[in-house]
Amino acid sequence: MLLPSSITMFAVGMFTGRLARSLGGKTLVVAGCVIGCAAMLILAFAHHHAWEIYSSSAVMGIGFGLAFSAMSALVVAAVPASQTGVASGMNANIRTIGGSIGSAVMASIVTSQLVVSGLPKESGYTTGFAVMAGGLALAALAGLLIPSVTSMQRSPTAPENAEVAVV
Repeated sequence: MLLPSSITMFAVGMFTGRLARSLGGKTLVVAGCVIGCAAMLILAFAHHHAWEIYSSSAVMGIGFGLAFSAMSALVVAAVPASQTGVASGMNANIRTIGGSIGSAVMASIVTSQLVVSGLPKESGYTTGFAVMAGGLALAALAGLLIPSVTSMQRSPTAPENAEVAVV
């Protein structure tokens, strides 16, 4: 059921560079969060048939493919060339930490209400996916605070406190 996500994330990731040049990385991050929010809402409220879950998975791959690819590019563009390795590593670490925390929160929500057999109630999943949709909506709003980089001088000898032109 997660295969559509992998396929669409791969496909979108291949075109994100071109889209970022034409639309800007900030736009892609915000759009990715909004699309991911839609995927979580589908899972929260339309999950009775396998095709709904497959569809949501495909939509989630599009959103996360846009956001993750664009965010990586924005992080690298925001630091001097001599710091790209550190910035990329921190981006990966923060993404991993966020995934761990998100998984733990979702597991806590899902297992907060159990049926007699010990399995989670369906309402736990509905609530969990709705909470994730809310988190992605907040992430989209936070994405609006990302500076739009119009030009940036990147060289290994650029000063650490070089000015960045923002729109």
